[in-house]
Amino acid sequence: MFESLTDRLGSVFDGLRGKGALGPKDVDEALREVRRALLEADVALPVAKSFIDKVRERAVGQEVLRSVTPGQQVVKIVHDAMVETLGTEPAPISLAAAAPVVIMMVGLQGSGKTTSTAKIAKRLTATEKKKVLMASLDVRRPAAQEQLKVLGEQTEIATLPIIEGQQPVDITKRAVQAAKLGGFDVIMLDTAGRLHVDEALMAEMADVRAVSEPHEILLVADSLTGQDAVNVAEQFHERMGLTGIVLTRTDGDGRGGAALSMRAVTGVPIKLLGTGEKLDELEDFAPDRVAGRILGMGDVVSLVEKAAETIDAEKANKMAAKMKKGQFDLDDLAEQLKQMGRMGGMAGVLGMLPGMGKMKKQMNAADLDDSVIKRQSAIISSMTKAERRNPKILNASRKKRVAVGSGTTVQEINRLLKMHRQMADMMKKMAKGGMKGLGGLFGGGMPEMPADLPADMPTDPKEIQRLLGDQAGGMPGLPTGSIAGGVPGLPGLGGAPGGLPGLPTGRGGKKGKKK
Repeated sequence: MFESLTDRLGSVFDGLRGKGALGPKDVDEALREVRRALLEADVALPVAKSFIDKVRERAVGQEVLRSVTPGQQVVKIVHDAMVETLGTEPAPISLAAAAPVVIMMVGLQGSGKTTSTAKIAKRLTATEKKKVLMASLDVRRPAAQEQLKVLGEQTEIATLPIIEGQQPVDITKRAVQAAKLGGFDVIMLDTAGRLHVDEALMAEMADVRAVSEPHEILLVADSLTGQDAVNVAEQFHERMGLTGIVLTRTDGDGRGGAALSMRAVTGVPIKLLGTGEKLDELEDFAPDRVAGRILGMGDVVSLVEKAAETIDAEKANKMAAKMKKGQFDLDDLAEQLKQMGRMGGMAGVLGMLPGMGKMKKQMNAADLDDSVIKRQSAIISSMTKAERRNPKILNASRKKRVAVGSGTTVQEINRLLKMHRQMADMMKKMAKGGMKGLGGLFGGGMPEMPADLPADMPTDPKEIQRLLGDQAGGMPGLPTGSIAGGVPGLPGLGGAPGGLPGLPTGRGGKKGKKK
């Protein structure tokens, strides 16, 4: 989501950064393009107009005209205005009420209510240590109640037993009673969806609300719906008094305007984003982080949080101990590839790094995708333990056997081994000279790290991004618009000019031209 908006805004800001000074005419031209980008991204017209007026008022002031870097100042103003539009602070689900806390899920048919109900229940169980009961009130859609029951079995979360023929209000009363008797902390009510706002179903939901007295009423909205999602949000809010919005399918190719518009039009905070079909693919909506992603400023904090959630601490400590000794075998490389897959693949990781928008475009142009990582993992899995620990014993006949076993070619195996050698050399340099030893690998562009990191490392996204370096100039050691500098720590993205070194250049990508 937001990719088209990010691309359009990126081209606008690139033009501004190239100018030494900005006049009112330059700002007006840029804002005209920003307005067009917002409308193309399905942002509602009143929201786009209000947004541009807010930015223009700040951008034409002396603050920008006298700034040393006026282009970057405009980017900051747009970022701040976008954060205000999306909501200044994250709004987590509130459980500040007497148990059992009732959370009511509403929305159109097919928006993902039932799956979102299970995702939220799983999150509350895992992170908040709450005892959750899920109840399906959808008596109209075939097998809707059975679907929630199956999801409950998968997540090991209790679901209200199904009684055929019972109506939603009676199911609600039974759920509240069962939660009180069973000592549950939270009740999740999954209501029936509708093709559009239906008067009879609205009246039914109002009756359910009166019986259950929900602490949270969450609208589940499909981010692919576009501008119609805003109308739906308005009508549900008028009738039900929404307390939050859950956006689903944000991993799709939606243009993202619904997210900007719904928050601005209804004033209801977006609380959660569904980032995939799996039950753990749910993340908090943090306005400043999302604004940073839209403007190509990255989201380092989310990347760190995702890494913390997916990394096996014991394996990480073992690998760190090996790296200190300069050791790095193919088992270690396989673990790195798996870790990248768990964090959303190459695109997911790069999308959260500041100044990496151009690299993502180059990867797309080279037709690289996460199947490359899967093929590399398959090659390593087809090797024996001895071969993984000591790749030097891989002679021609062994490579042919591995190629047949992994469904790849000897050329792909050679490229993987070359990538491994590059990474192993980097680990040896780190072991010998610390971060300074990497200077030769990255053309002197690698910043020197402090000997002792402070215990109170900042967690604020803006502060972390400031420490990482100027966003306009890309990552430290990575020339803007070039991938020659490499990205330390990311497998398959070593530092050699011409293409994406380390990644297979056959089926997954194209070979860089030699200079």
